Amino acid sequence: MKKILFMAICLFAAGSVSAQQYYYGPRHPHHQQKRSNDDFYTVKVGITGGLNIANTVDAYDSYNSTGTIAGFNAGLYFDVPIAYPVSFEPEVLFSQKGFSAQLDDGTNFTSRANFIDVPLLAKFHLVPGFNLLLGPQVSFLTSTNNTYHDPTGTTTDNYNYNGNNTIVAGVFGVSFDINPVVEIRARYALDLTANGNNNGPDYRNQVFQVGLGFRIK
Repeated sequence: MKKILFMAICLFAAGSVSAQQYYYGPRHPHHQQKRSNDDFYTVKVGITGGLNIANTVDAYDSYNSTGTIAGFNAGLYFDVPIAYPVSFEPEVLFSQKGFSAQLDDGTNFTSRANFIDVPLLAKFHLVPGFNLLLGPQVSFLTSTNNTYHDPTGTTTDNYNYNGNNTIVAGVFGVSFDINPVVEIRARYALDLTANGNNNGPDYRNQVFQVGLGFRIK
């Protein structure tokens, strides 16, 4: 854990130096302002990918939650300037969510759901290299795989939805520009509407995301 923390500190320190050089360049006030503004008012396109840590929570009972599962997210993002320091960042992502639980009979149950997520985020460029993102997300459920594991074996049920089940979520996140091309991303997303289970608790997807973004334009 100490080694991971040390490496993370070194990575952010290196990124900070790189970002300062990129945004500010030589120590000249006129050049600094021109470089920052020129970059901001450029429409950017990139690809992104990372890790999801997902589970579900009950909107009306915080103690009625499930275990987490790991998945991934990947897709395309745009960064469209509005007025400094705010830009609009729409994205299209494939994202794996779900949860794990132990049923009353001792069976280990895992539900893995595949979504097409469309975050529509406001991006606030707070300081050079550091950004805050906030906004809604529309998610389209494409398929779910439910796995039951007990001493007798493993059974999997597959369901296809073709995007007919739509869920609205809220997203909060930050990003850190390592250099002009690469950024570190961290986000939290929570469904604002139920996941379609009308016969039980009001379960909603909760996802923590970390990953990288790569600017391609």
